[in-house]
Amino acid sequence: MCCRVGTQLLSIPAPGSMSLVIPAIMLLAWIWVILIFLELWGPELGELRHLKYLELYRNDIGGKIPKELGNMKNLVSMDIYGNRFEGEIPKSFAMLKSLRFLRLNNNKLSGSIPRELTTLKDLKVFDVSNNDLCGTIPVDGPFASFPMESFENNKLNGPELKGLVPYDFGC
Repeated sequence: MCCRVGTQLLSIPAPGSMSLVIPAIMLLAWIWVILIFLELWGPELGELRHLKYLELYRNDIGGKIPKELGNMKNLVSMDIYGNRFEGEIPKSFAMLKSLRFLRLNNNKLSGSIPRELTTLKDLKVFDVSNNDLCGTIPVDGPFASFPMESFENNKLNGPELKGLVPYDFGC
């Protein structure tokens, strides 16, 4: 009844009682088919709630990042760097409590880094370098350990000074 990524097989629910079973190595190809040929980059992708790895880097995908990606509760890794995404980082990403890797670098993202992301306790890698982000860099939660290289080539004003400067200062 649910999408499940195992070490060898991926079972995707189909209408009725049937399931489509494909090798896990074809996971990326499956997502590519969904996104490109069926043109479903958007809210529909958020319906893949059991997906663990979203690897869509360097695919020349543009537009805004759908907030519905925050519905992918089991997501461990989101690599959507090297595309043409614009607009703000969705605050809904704070609902991705299993997320360990978030790479949004080399896009055209703007606005400030959502403070809600500081609640992602398992986040180990966060890279937003080479975008057009502004404001200050969070210092709470996992952000205390991210290297400054993860934030370079933006319009960021450095780490926030708690209580002294609003986090979106300079946006």
